[in-house]
Amino acid sequence: MRRAVSEHRQQVLDLVRSAWQRRLAEGRGEEAVPLAGALHRVLARDLTAPVSLPPFANSQMDGYAVSSRATAAGTVFAVAPPVPAGRAAGPLPPGCAVPVMTGAMLPAGADAVVPVEQAVPDTFAPFEPGRTVVLPANVPAGQYVRAAGSDIAAGTCALPAGAMLKAGQLGLLAALGIAEVPVRPRLRVLLLSTGDEVVAPGGTLGPGQIYDANTTLLSAALAEAGCDVASARIVADAPEAFTRALAEDVERLAPDLVVSSGGISKGAFEVVKQALAGGGVDFASVAMQPGGPQAAGTVGETAFLGFPGNPVSSLVSFEMFLRPALSSVLAVPAPRTVLQVPLAAPVESPAGIHQVRRGRYDGAAVMPVGGPGSHLVHALARSNALIQLPPGAARREAGENVEVWLI
Repeated sequence: MRRAVSEHRQQVLDLVRSAWQRRLAEGRGEEAVPLAGALHRVLARDLTAPVSLPPFANSQMDGYAVSSRATAAGTVFAVAPPVPAGRAAGPLPPGCAVPVMTGAMLPAGADAVVPVEQAVPDTFAPFEPGRTVVLPANVPAGQYVRAAGSDIAAGTCALPAGAMLKAGQLGLLAALGIAEVPVRPRLRVLLLSTGDEVVAPGGTLGPGQIYDANTTLLSAALAEAGCDVASARIVADAPEAFTRALAEDVERLAPDLVVSSGGISKGAFEVVKQALAGGGVDFASVAMQPGGPQAAGTVGETAFLGFPGNPVSSLVSFEMFLRPALSSVLAVPAPRTVLQVPLAAPVESPAGIHQVRRGRYDGAAVMPVGGPGSHLVHALARSNALIQLPPGAARREAGENVEVWLI
């Protein structure tokens, strides 16, 4: 019996959750990083504002700071010395208007700002004692004033635990003077690509060999998903060598999760299956194309996932199983955007199989790119969507709505 996609997805979710809970139980649930290195990290705990924003009442405009009450009694004011941004302001002299620039502190006693364009004269001049300015009458209190704490008051929650730190969030923390941020650590992943037939890019191909795409493909996908790829390497098709490499790397790197590609199907040289079958790893056939062969379980106490060796199968396995589990447990990465859109061309899929096709979404419809083959890396590179074709209909016609995940 083939395993349903939903069943395997739940197993992977449980595995990632257990790996994360193990890390938390070991006291490794928080780390401090400089603000500049916190982009796309997840906040580990609530952060309280150490200061108010704005920290003092300041001008929203270049203009004149005045007492609103004084403008109800007259419109001609003596011009006091200006207050530039970044300087302390003294008290507002009676009967005076104080030139202030945008962001400048308001003098004590001033509660409104008149834009310089509304003054007569309507330009600033070098300060001279005895100069006067005519301002509008009955200026409302609070006009063009940014009150202290009007954005956020000191002592209140600036960002909650679990917040994703993007540009806006980092800008807030910088404005609050916070230089170091407590974030959740990234899941630490050991990546192993198997096969005597694969050679690292830049190497020399022998007869029957191909360049290894999976190490680069999965390393990039894991990094985009907020994981820390502790090590990535190719391991030969020998069970003893794989077992030794796995044990050495787990001991040296202490990963939260091991991900392998290749060696889990029903061929004669399935190195991962030969090395780990009968232990804590479950090898299954999932009703999905590409990506039918899957492995999940534990090696010792370390979570383990095995993906198929064909590059597209590996990436589809990551997108279908591991990436959603990371989103659910760690709040990073953000879930894929899911849309219901019409097909631009008909597609066929096998009965009883959840097929995942590559596609190009143009904002109106999705066009399948390449065929269903798991080796079509060029088609993958030209795609920006995964077309989901669950069991049920063997053929979908052009114009029929299908679910797509934007990638």
